[in-house]
Amino acid sequence: MAPVIGSDSEEEAIVGVSSKKHVRIKTLRESEEEEEEEEDEEEEDEDEDDRVNSEFKKRHGTGGQPRGQTPSQIVEARRLLKEKKLNKKKRLDKKKMKKKKKLSNANLQGANGGYAWEDDIQRSWDLVKVDEEGNIAALVASIVEARKKRAAEKTVTPYQRGIIRTLVLVLDCSEAMMEKDLRPTRYAMTVQYAIDFIHEYFDQNPISQLGIVVMKNGLAHLISQVSGNPQEHIDALKQLRKEDSQGNASLQNALEMARGLLLHVPAHCTREVLIVFGSLSTTDPGDIHQTIASLVHENIRAKVIGLSAQVAVCKELCKQTNYGDGSYYEVILNDHHFKELLTGCVTPLPVSKVNKGFTLVKMGFPTRVFEETPSFCACHSRLVHGGYVCPNCNTKVCSLPTVCPSCDLMLILSTHLARSYHHLMPLKTFQEVPVPATPPAAPAGGGGAAATTTGTTTITTGKTTGKTDADAGNTTASGTSTTVSGTDSVTFPTSHCFGCQRRFPVLRNNKTGELLTSSRYRCEECTRDFCIDCDVFIHESLHNCPGCEARPM
Repeated sequence: MAPVIGSDSEEEAIVGVSSKKHVRIKTLRESEEEEEEEEDEEEEDEDEDDRVNSEFKKRHGTGGQPRGQTPSQIVEARRLLKEKKLNKKKRLDKKKMKKKKKLSNANLQGANGGYAWEDDIQRSWDLVKVDEEGNIAALVASIVEARKKRAAEKTVTPYQRGIIRTLVLVLDCSEAMMEKDLRPTRYAMTVQYAIDFIHEYFDQNPISQLGIVVMKNGLAHLISQVSGNPQEHIDALKQLRKEDSQGNASLQNALEMARGLLLHVPAHCTREVLIVFGSLSTTDPGDIHQTIASLVHENIRAKVIGLSAQVAVCKELCKQTNYGDGSYYEVILNDHHFKELLTGCVTPLPVSKVNKGFTLVKMGFPTRVFEETPSFCACHSRLVHGGYVCPNCNTKVCSLPTVCPSCDLMLILSTHLARSYHHLMPLKTFQEVPVPATPPAAPAGGGGAAATTTGTTTITTGKTTGKTDADAGNTTASGTSTTVSGTDSVTFPTSHCFGCQRRFPVLRNNKTGELLTSSRYRCEECTRDFCIDCDVFIHESLHNCPGCEARPM
């Protein structure tokens, strides 16, 4: 049986919580009783003092004059009164110290009356109940499927986008990045996520270029030149990981350096700056508003991902450089949100109506050559065996895509152009097949009976098994529809994924017996059903529907 949130676990959790509440109430009652006893003792002490004072006044008068007593008796009475006051002061000081100590220990007190670090750890997964075999596959599968479903949901509206991009990645390496709200630190997580971003960026934008700038000690440092070779950028980030973040961040210096790197970019390429900003302030040598105005004049668009609170100057930067749209500045909620925001920057930005136009770009498709004798390449001046020869000037380069060092011709392969084209015409999101309404279950004799009809097959069992393997979805090939067994029969048009040809999983709620999800995602064009793994693979890597491609012309 698949796991559910069992009633026994809930009762145990409730009992545990109620017992802790009982201990807390008991502790509060004991403290209240102790306070009442202390108040009673104070009242008794006050009554005793009043009695001693009244007796002293009777004997000696209000003015302290003796009434038939010798001087030695008067001195003794005054000594006793002074000693009484001193003892009272000591008792009050002792009670204050005791109360102060009790308050300090209350902060360390746990729910069970002991110290806080002696309490049992209450974890959310302790409430998950597994079956006799220790199986939690159904619950985990539903959680993973929901996460993959969120990852597959992307913008499918066709926009005119700049597929030839030039991006400058600016990373904050100031003291603020040593905070540990992101594990292990902001700095370490940012560098690791930047490496993952570069892999994804060049995979989805193979004919684009990228450069890396870091901010530390009030300056901007260029650690990787603008190029289309992802390995150079990754090596630079791995070297940066060995260094420490220090000093203050200077947003103006970073923007000025990014502006200088993007000056030579041709007009048909987009100019973008992506900033990961973890500080709450910026240390600038001049007026940053003039720098923002220069970026706007040169059509450089900026996007900021904040790791702390929102900063006004970053908001203004994004709003001014994106034609009044301030949504390009976002602050992360957690590490998963940080990853999502970086992944969202992989897709090219839509082209504004102001800059819309058509430009013919000359590109070269070089041929690969193999050489027995090594020769120098024009890109690195190193001896290599073979490479790619520019069709315009016969210059040899090591890898593609790149720009010819001799004639500035963009050299690519046809596959690079095809991989960049999917941003312009994205594949539509597959729609989840809803779970159909279940008809009333027919009475089963002898624990379970199968009723077969022509065209479709209906399998009814008297008891839900809840297994997630192939036995949980019994089907027969006597028709085109498939019925999933359970307390009530549910009919689907297919039983296997069109992409991987695996049987669709059956995820049931063991308490009610109903299906949690159909686990089927349908293309609206070809009406083929796919599993969640194929859905994510099609939208993130393949970018075309196998069902639509399999249709006859």
